[in-house]
Order: sequence, then C-alpha cells, then structure tokens
Amino acid sequence: MKIAVVAGPAPGHAFPAASLATALQARGHEVLVVTGVSWLDALERNGLPAVHLPLLKADPRDAIFGFRLYGRAAEQARPLAEQLTAAGVEAIVADTLTVAGAFAADLMDVPWVELIPHPLQDYSVGLPAPGSGLRRGRNPLTQGRDRLLRRLHRKGLRQGERERAQARTGIGLTGSERAANGRLVATLPGMEIVRPDWPANTVVVGPMEWDPAEADVPLPPGDAPLVFVSASTAPSGATGLLEASLVACEMLGLRLVSTQFDTHDGPLPPWASVGPGRQAPALAASSVVVAGGGHGMVAKALVRGLPQLIVPGGGEQFDNAMRLKRSGAAIPMLSMRLTTARVTTAVARLVGDPSYRQAAEQLGATASRLGPDYAAAMVERFLDPAVLARGRPVRTPTAA
Repeated sequence: MKIAVVAGPAPGHAFPAASLATALQARGHEVLVVTGVSWLDALERNGLPAVHLPLLKADPRDAIFGFRLYGRAAEQARPLAEQLTAAGVEAIVADTLTVAGAFAADLMDVPWVELIPHPLQDYSVGLPAPGSGLRRGRNPLTQGRDRLLRRLHRKGLRQGERERAQARTGIGLTGSERAANGRLVATLPGMEIVRPDWPANTVVVGPMEWDPAEADVPLPPGDAPLVFVSASTAPSGATGLLEASLVACEMLGLRLVSTQFDTHDGPLPPWASVGPGRQAPALAASSVVVAGGGHGMVAKALVRGLPQLIVPGGGEQFDNAMRLKRSGAAIPMLSMRLTTARVTTAVARLVGDPSYRQAAEQLGATASRLGPDYAAAMVERFLDPAVLARGRPVRTPTAA
C-alpha cells in the first residue's frame, strides 16, 4: 500500500511521523513523507521519499489559533490532495495538528489514521480539563472544580467544531466529517491517565524516535555523572535553561552535554559539550535530563529510565511535568521562577536520590513492547480492507 505520512515542521510532530514512516517502509509499504522543508534532506538520507507540505509560509493570521489549525488546513488541503493523488497515495497518516492531512483524505476519499505524538488530550467526563495538569478530583470541592473546567473546555470545543466545519465547507466538503479509521497515541502507557470513556479505535503505541543528525555530539571527558540538557523546540518554551544548567553543573562537579540544531557560540568549560549531534548516544551516557517538558524528550528520557528536571513552557509541557511529578520521576519547575540556585538544588536531588530513577524506570518499562513497529502494525490493522468493510470499531487496548 502507498501511504502518505503528513506532519507539520515542528520537531515534536515531524520526528514521530518520520519514525512511523520508517517502520511502515520496513514492513514493505511504499511511503511518502510530507512535512517541512527543514527535514527533507535528512529524510532522503534515511531512504524515505519526502516532499514539502504546501503553503507553509508564515502568515500574520497564524496569531489566531483557529486559523492556524483550520483556516490554514483548508488552504493546504486541495493542493495537498492533488499532490498525493498524483503520487498514487492510497491512505494517509496525518499528525493531529496537521489538519490538512485529514481534509485531503476526505477530498480524495481514502482512509486515514491520526497520529497523536503525546498523551491523549480528548475531553473526558471523568477527568479535569485536558492540559490542566490537575489530578482527578477526590472530594466534593475538587470534583466541582473539575466539572467547572470541563464546562469551560466544552465551550472551546464547540467553537473549534464550528471553525472546523466552516473550513471544510469552504473547500467543498459537505455533510458529516469522516472520522479517522484509527488513532495512534504515541506515548508510554504509564503517561496516560485511566479514563472511563477511552475512545474507540484509539490505541497507545509507545513513543517513536527519529533523529535528523548525522553524527554524535562529543561527550566531555571524565567520569562524573553526566547531565543531558535539552532546550525546548516549542516557541513558548522556557529560556535560559542551558545557562542555568552550566552554573549548576559547575557548582556540583558534574559534566554536561546538550544537543542543538546549530553550533554553540561562546566558550565552554572542558566538562561541557554543546552542539549538533544525535541524542540517543548522549542520553545513554547520562544520569539526569534537564528539559522543557515537550513530549519527545520526556519519552526519550523515560524509556532510558532517566529522571528529569522539567521547566515547562506552553502546549502540553505543563501537563507532562505534572504527570511525571505525580509518578515520582521528575521535579517540575515553573519557568517564571527559573534560577540557577533552584536548578542546582533540583539536579542535586535527582542525582543523589535513587527513587527518581526507579520511578522513571518503572514508567519506561510500560512501553517495553511498544514502539514504531507496533504502531505500523496498528496502521495496517486500521487500514485492513476487511476491517474497513466491516465498519465496526477495532478493539484496541487502553492505557495500562
């Protein structure tokens, strides 16, 4: 089957899509990746045919969330559908924020699967509002809080549904929108919160890693514990994380390594290494991760059993941080209160207290049998002609 994997250029969305595309190709499918131009060369080096997502140029209207999510998708959908039709695409896997992929599938009348590269953010009758980071209410007061937050969240959902419907109508799509044939939640089961209304055709498949780098970042010499620092790639991520971590490591006598897309400007001490390079080898040598809380890095740390200091910015980062705090695998720190003293204290605790690593290892173990190949197998299951013809939900496991 020829499958297009469609995702926007943000690393947190493009990289899991590339990982899934690699697994689909390994299982014998013809794959075309559609994403931002920044990753095309690396995808081609990895043997994945890739083309750029049309109409990605920045637009002042992107400041309006509804346009960024649905209006832009409507503008992209027809040229994308024409591009994929000409390529002979028979099915689409679309990133959850790249709505153009879903719209294009409707225009082409082909099956599609949604890829969600973080814990499920669906509304639930039994949980606080998605993204709030709150624990489920356990008494009348907190249960009332949850009901209020859910009511406010539903209001936003209804507005989003109207905007999405208007966008579809604007490109000639009428009637009810065809739901995804299946949904892949690319997180660890241990990161999910048990809910009473887990949606049909939605399955946790484990995290999916892909790295565009061609070489390893050199590790600093010595045998002191190594701290891996990853600044957030999200526009709303915390700033100053690397600088504070350098001071903390100097005070604690630790080594530091940090990967980034560009070379580092400025001097570095001999116990620190910062620059472009593959993350996996550096993480394998590390004892602690300091990061912004984006799901990609959170998952990479957990599957390696690494405790984390999380300084969350926007998006799902705060929610990820609070879930890890409750599990005992991380120390969260509000970015507005980031200081070198607080970073130093937190890193010292993570290095010195083995309970954090034990909690991280327990969470990481929940994904031991999952990953890209399992996700690709689920795509095949969702797109199986017999399943499509039956028209009934595929029985899928919920979170562990």
